Amino acid sequence: MTELLLRKFVKNYDQTGDSAVREAYGSLSGIVGILLNLLLCTGKFFAGLLTGSVSITADAFNNLSDAASSVVTLVGFRLAGRKADDDHPYGHGRMEYLAGLAVSVVILLVGVELAQGAVEKILHPEPVVFSTLSVGILCASIAVKLWMYRFNSQLGKRISSAAMAATAADSLSDCVATAAVLVGLVASRLWEVSIDGWTGIIVAAFVLRAGWESAKDTIDPLLGQAPDPELVKGIEETVLAHPEIVGVHDLMVHDYGPSRLLASLHAEVSLDADMAATHDVIDDVEKELARKYHLIATIHMDPIATNDELVNTRKAEMTELIRQVDPAMTLHDFRMTEGPTHTNLIFDVVVPHGCPLSDEAVKAEIARLAREYNERYITVIQVDHPFTALV
Repeated sequence: MTELLLRKFVKNYDQTGDSAVREAYGSLSGIVGILLNLLLCTGKFFAGLLTGSVSITADAFNNLSDAASSVVTLVGFRLAGRKADDDHPYGHGRMEYLAGLAVSVVILLVGVELAQGAVEKILHPEPVVFSTLSVGILCASIAVKLWMYRFNSQLGKRISSAAMAATAADSLSDCVATAAVLVGLVASRLWEVSIDGWTGIIVAAFVLRAGWESAKDTIDPLLGQAPDPELVKGIEETVLAHPEIVGVHDLMVHDYGPSRLLASLHAEVSLDADMAATHDVIDDVEKELARKYHLIATIHMDPIATNDELVNTRKAEMTELIRQVDPAMTLHDFRMTEGPTHTNLIFDVVVPHGCPLSDEAVKAEIARLAREYNERYITVIQVDHPFTALV
């Protein structure tokens, strides 16, 4: 069914890196969500009136909030698809994350309201009238929500959308919540016991959980989470596949919305190489990264001594010493100057975020170890912190 809908309503649906295609995916998800959730809300509200069940009525309003969330998703994808302008030169892609966050907030508010109504029902219980029609409506709702979960999950995976992942998670929690309501309704008939308020609490708990997880998934990229390790690995492997480049460091990936990534990195090249020819290689690498990963890359060349045996030996020595401070530390931009009384070792050291030492303490400890290793060594260190996971 998902494939059929995509073929019918999304032009070039397999070109998911295209912002227009992403927008079409979001529109399809939003429209389907609005129609189905309004239908479910109407059916459950009618069932709630028939039975007098607060949990069924609460579930109906939960579907109404889902319809509102679908509207937000639809609008968010439309806004995210707008082209860059003078005020927003990086485009409007983060609107998709904001749409997902807005959906999460709505889900959380509905969860709180449902919990309040359920507590009231526990404190002041009322009889629930069993209805075969209501059971049928609830069963149909579970089936529809399972399909919506699968539908939005598939769309979300195709375009790596946090907003659609949030919608899919909400649909799955709705299935469990509606199942709890159904159990409560059947229990009231079989054992003449009212657990309507308690099933309402279960509904609220699943809704709140879905809201919290969805909020986290959309807040993280807005705050600037670390890039996908697979993307980092792919970028590094692509760059290092060119023999003119012997090392990569200071890789940063900036997320301005799905399919709107900017990356910058330092590429180490031989000091003895033809700089004009190496510059052409760097240009080719930037274009290759754009084709493979749909990102804009800026690469800074770092000329280093690759054929100086003494420099390479000193670099290996310092690499071993800094690992005594923290095994995850790395160094780059290594240079050295020999003098009559001492040797200056100049380099940048990348300190993991979990290191308990301050930057100054790191410098002091490395300097101490270097002097103990060789009293001629004087270290000149610049401390960096990683923008990707250290491996």
